[in-house]
Amino acid sequence: MTRLVINADDFGISPAVNAGILEAHAAGSVTSTSMLVHCPGWDDAARLRDAAPRLGVGLHLNLLVGAPTIAGVTMIDRRTGRFLGLGALLRRALAGRLDSAEIEAECEAQIAAIEALGVTLTHIDSHRHTHALPVVRRAVARVAARRRLPLRRPVESHRWFPNDGLSQFHRGVIAWSWRVTSVGAAATLAPDHFIGVSMQGGDQFEAQITHLLDRLPSGSVELMVHPGRVDAALESVDGYTWQRTRELAALTSAPVLNRLRQDDIALIRFSEL
Repeated sequence: MTRLVINADDFGISPAVNAGILEAHAAGSVTSTSMLVHCPGWDDAARLRDAAPRLGVGLHLNLLVGAPTIAGVTMIDRRTGRFLGLGALLRRALAGRLDSAEIEAECEAQIAAIEALGVTLTHIDSHRHTHALPVVRRAVARVAARRRLPLRRPVESHRWFPNDGLSQFHRGVIAWSWRVTSVGAAATLAPDHFIGVSMQGGDQFEAQITHLLDRLPSGSVELMVHPGRVDAALESVDGYTWQRTRELAALTSAPVLNRLRQDDIALIRFSEL
């Protein structure tokens, strides 16, 4: 049997995405979500959380959208006081110009903001896998280890959809960064397998998830998904838009839901690892 966590990233990025994630959870596919703090859908996410008490909720560490929770210096653009873009954050991380204590404090502050809603966190991951970057990795791993929370291990096998060259490259870069930054990082819990980068793109999502569910490895698996609907708030901060509606349609479709109900798959949350 495969113990499968289907985790929807980006809860809190916009009201329409929040609604889509809750729809997929209510349908019976999504078991867990990762919450972004102080993004355009944050206030809406805080209100809607009570509608889904069985939905596992983790921190989707945000170092890219909007402004930090604490008075940061190395992780912001000093001209605007807002987070750097991914490219600039990557350059600072590689140059060792991020402050580890600052990143750790920001992670703790974002956790505190979610816990203030009465939510008990089940795990940690990050927006755009920034927790795999140098400096960031050690800081976030310290928080996860101290709080005994699973931390996403975004290393995905190349056997999934091997003909997608762009995805293979993306997976390779993330895996390389994760392995390099593992040196000296605190040990953290994670599922046995991670899948999701290979399925981003939306246009073939239903065919891909149908293929995947018939071939899941044994043990525990995290499947990262991005269901949602599209609104102006989403379009203002993220380029992954119409693809979310395709993922939502697949995750609420009868064939996928029927497959998930078969007895070779047990749907779980991170708290059940």
